[in-house]
Amino acid sequence: MKKISLIGAGQIGGTLAHLIAIKELANVVLFDIDEGIAKGKALDIAQSLAVDGYNVKLSGTNNYEETKDSDVIIITAGVPRKPGMSRDDLLGTNLKIIKQVAEGIKDTSPNAFVICITNPLDVIVMALQKYSNFPKEKVIGMAGILDTSRFKHFIAEELNSEIKNVNSFVLGGHGDTMVPVPNRTTINSKPLNDFIKDGSTTQERIDSIIDRTRKGGAEIVKFLKTGSAFYAPAASGVAMAESYLKNQKKTLPCAACLNGEYGIKDLYVGVPVIIGEKGIEKIIELTLDADEQKSFQTSIDAVRELFNAAKKIDPSLT
Repeated sequence: MKKISLIGAGQIGGTLAHLIAIKELANVVLFDIDEGIAKGKALDIAQSLAVDGYNVKLSGTNNYEETKDSDVIIITAGVPRKPGMSRDDLLGTNLKIIKQVAEGIKDTSPNAFVICITNPLDVIVMALQKYSNFPKEKVIGMAGILDTSRFKHFIAEELNSEIKNVNSFVLGGHGDTMVPVPNRTTINSKPLNDFIKDGSTTQERIDSIIDRTRKGGAEIVKFLKTGSAFYAPAASGVAMAESYLKNQKKTLPCAACLNGEYGIKDLYVGVPVIIGEKGIEKIIELTLDADEQKSFQTSIDAVRELFNAAKKIDPSLT
């Protein structure tokens, strides 16, 4: 059985542990600075597995040594958003936390595939890679899968379609400048634009869905008041871990470090990638039309601006 360590035993961490366990994907170590939360959730989930006979070991700890030799590490540690906060507002606090995490994992699990979920995602995963000095193909950010799942959900609702029949993806940074691509969205292999032409929906409705997708996390924060989304982010993280551990070579939209693709170097950006046993095995470079390219560049500029802010907080990132 493989080993997955979850750094952060909050709502996302606990949900990750449960999903991994019922898939029997790997044994799980829940790590949290609050050892009681990690141990309590691990014990509760372990006892739940007896109901259906799942055979997975779970443990909780506040000691990085117990995460040693992990095959996959998924990081959720950090402060979640509160109503009225943007993901970017979390930068200073979560930058310090991710630096501590990098110190904890870089010697204990140097060969792990590391998935980062902590916000502001694109900048935090970039800082994590620099702090840990892990290979760039083994450090990835979970964002595009989540954003895409939200977009697909809203499109399926709008057109009364089964979600499995909706094919789409979201590019760019994980924030208000993310780039849903309606021109590349299909429902039962039929282009979304055809549904606008036949009157099934309108351009105004699609524009509102794009806006709602960009603000999808904030909408949930507003409802919850004391927390942020955790079911969908956890499901997205598990999809990435599963593709790596099982060498599924799935094409998934994730935050990856570009090295000339899309004309961008040394910046983590949300793009489609193939995840297999080597980590990020290929970055899929799409041909964007003029509008998509403009929106994508706006998103890139926002990520770069925020990373420049991170370098001012911590000059070691320069």
